[in-house]
Amino acid sequence: MRRIDAIIIAFCIFVAGGIIYLALQRLGLDSQISGILSQTVLICGLIGWSFTYILRAVNNKMTYNQQREDYEKAFFQQRLDELTPEELERIQTEIE
Repeated sequence: MRRIDAIIIAFCIFVAGGIIYLALQRLGLDSQISGILSQTVLICGLIGWSFTYILRAVNNKMTYNQQREDYEKAFFQQRLDELTPEELERIQTEIE
């Protein structure tokens, strides 16, 4: 993620909090309750995102891990394609 992407996401979250606050006021809630509810929604979203991030980190589903795995698969497939039929047969007999 680039720095500008992080800035844009943070700005959008800031704006979303304001929109939620204004929407709750339009529904007839006073400013204190609207502020508490909008903060609660944003905090719950932050906790949810953090939980999914932790799950991805623990399960090795991060972008770097996926890219490395894809690279290794492509590398070994290329090496396998470069083998002659005789070399491939010899390797298969060694494995068996």
